[in-house]
Amino acid sequence: MASSTPAPTTRSSTAPDSDRPTRIESHGIDHIPEEERYGHPRELFSIWAAANVNYLSLVIGGALVLMGLSLAQALVVIVIGNLFWLLTGVLAISGPAAGAPSEVITRAMYGVRGNRVNNAVTGWMISVCYFALNLAAAAGAAFALVEKVGIAASTPVKIGVVLAIAGLTLTIGVYGHGLIVRLYLPITIALTAAFGVVAYAVLLKADFGYVPDAPLGGTELWATVIGGVTLIAAGPLSYTTSADFSRYLPSATSAKAVIGWTALGGFVPSVVVCALGALAATVVDMTDPQTALQALLPGWFAPVFLLALVVGTIAINAMTAYSAGLALQAVGLRIRRSRSVLVDGTVAVALTLYALLVSNFLDTVSNVLQLTVVLLGPAMTVYAVDILLRRNRYDGAALMDENPGSRFWFAAGFNPAGAVAVLGGGAVAALCVDTAYTGPIAAALGGVDLALPVGMLLSGVLYALLMRGRVSA
Repeated sequence: MASSTPAPTTRSSTAPDSDRPTRIESHGIDHIPEEERYGHPRELFSIWAAANVNYLSLVIGGALVLMGLSLAQALVVIVIGNLFWLLTGVLAISGPAAGAPSEVITRAMYGVRGNRVNNAVTGWMISVCYFALNLAAAAGAAFALVEKVGIAASTPVKIGVVLAIAGLTLTIGVYGHGLIVRLYLPITIALTAAFGVVAYAVLLKADFGYVPDAPLGGTELWATVIGGVTLIAAGPLSYTTSADFSRYLPSATSAKAVIGWTALGGFVPSVVVCALGALAATVVDMTDPQTALQALLPGWFAPVFLLALVVGTIAINAMTAYSAGLALQAVGLRIRRSRSVLVDGTVAVALTLYALLVSNFLDTVSNVLQLTVVLLGPAMTVYAVDILLRRNRYDGAALMDENPGSRFWFAAGFNPAGAVAVLGGGAVAALCVDTAYTGPIAAALGGVDLALPVGMLLSGVLYALLMRGRVSA
């Protein structure tokens, strides 16, 4: 049943008191009433763009050439991998429909109790690990920036830098949605200007006809291409929470507009920045992108470039912390959203400091996250199929009801269809992996990693079959 709340006849462009950028957002995972909905879907573009004009995209673009692809092959892989942003856009349309974040909407797929497990794994744990990885990357750029102004990057200085970056990030996350909407347009403009200079410097020296000395062919080429697509796709697939940033839009908002602005906000900057990384790799060694790119840039711009890397990481991590805070609430922890964001940040900072100062923990975490597509691919597919089956009709009030016997309680709090689809798709995908380990199917195919397409296809088919006739409009 669709929500019975009447759609407004006019669209408000003014944020309600509960979501003003100068105040800490009062809503968490609770339902956003229609009278507090506002804004336009075009605002989604800058939200997603600010988070994707970043250092990680440069690194991934350069990695494709380091893997043995020609420039032309790398550019094709970049475009194909980033097409997965369309799925991120599709998931975002459930936000205005339900007036709730993704962490609550997924109760329709997994049940009230099953969704707590889903949020603990694909929501909170993976988000905190990504937060730590991104924070470590930003810290590396910030350490270099500190040394450029004549300050030695001693252990106390490093700790202070990490805490400062985390503090700025968590401030945005704590203030929440309203500040993100207001702040990310100027961040997008500033980062675009900075990376425009990078683009100019790279394009002047890039080898547009680059082909490696020993071009890949046959099975080896296919394995590398599919692996590259998976590497690129891991970015958009990690945002199964896109409804978090669209849920304040009025329920009558055009679904096509939400999909379009969300997908474009992720796709355009990711393609451009990844392509810059690939182009740079044709003339410099991108095994150390930060140092290599500075060799191409004018000396005066190096500090600006480092600062841009830090700002871009803050933007992406603030969104990650925001969603992780909602996931922590959805797991069942009775805590205000603002405090849950601080809990996430504390854990991520502790992991980052331990990694930077004590061990290579982040290398281990990075290897583990390479396998996240095994779960994130099926989870995103199940979400998208559910939207299609329900024709994007979600009753926000019913989704808030966690009591036994409620509409989304299913059997003992679990929806077997969602669990079977995700675990079944993930299990078969795990047999196809060729990253941290080689699964038997990947081994039989000569190292071709089909985990992403196989996991997504199987989970989607399973969920559609198991939910057939069980979804009411």
